[in-house]
Amino acid sequence: MIRSLLLSLSFAILLLTSAPPAQAATQATTEEVVLGLSQDRVAITANFDGSEILIFGAVKRETPIPEGDPLQVIVAVSGPNSPVTVRRKEKKLGIWVNTDSVLVDSAPSFYAIATSAPFNEVISATEDLRYRVSIARAIRSVGAAMHIRGAQDFADAVVRIREDEGLYSLRENTVAVDQQTLFRSAIEMPADLTEGHYTARILLTRAGQVVSSFETDIDVRKVGLERFLYAMSREQPFLYGLMSLAIAIAAGWGASAAFRLLRNN
Repeated sequence: MIRSLLLSLSFAILLLTSAPPAQAATQATTEEVVLGLSQDRVAITANFDGSEILIFGAVKRETPIPEGDPLQVIVAVSGPNSPVTVRRKEKKLGIWVNTDSVLVDSAPSFYAIATSAPFNEVISATEDLRYRVSIARAIRSVGAAMHIRGAQDFADAVVRIREDEGLYSLRENTVAVDQQTLFRSAIEMPADLTEGHYTARILLTRAGQVVSSFETDIDVRKVGLERFLYAMSREQPFLYGLMSLAIAIAAGWGASAAFRLLRNN
């Protein structure tokens, strides 16, 4: 009885003492992202016509590069999320009228994806569903009323409209990866950006599976006169309206005076 108890205790101790090396070996093979940004703040001024953010980084390893499928990189930059009401128009009696409407619960104001290879080769459908990487997965529409037909068409319309406006984009083969260790890419941001906190995500994948991910914030704010006018329009709308009216009257009077002066000369 005592011998059996001692053997059981010895076996348990052996398992406990052998577990940490196995765990350490698993952690040692992990690939991690070390990220850098050319800028983490974007200032919207009067002459702002867009910006370009250079995203670069490296892969930190404790062991040699794994054999097999090469490392792939996904860079995704998304703007603030907000609900969007989408309406369907139909022609009735020769007039276009709004018929159905669906509230898309959450859609990013800006979303750009850059990949080191074709998207379907970089990440599997299962991992895309888990990490919500693709443009279609980034938009959340919980549901619509039962009587509305083709509810998914409303979410697709948000994607189509914002792609045409340059706010949504998928740029395959635009992330350069050197020796499966260094990577870099550039994300172009249009002039009509929404103010707020933007998120830059980097995902490392092998054989379509995500092996590491990293997130960081990019602050997009109005500055100078634009910031002053924006704050006034939100916080003091009455004064903002009076100031706008005064500027319009002054501009009209100035144009009229200049026209009379030119006509007299």
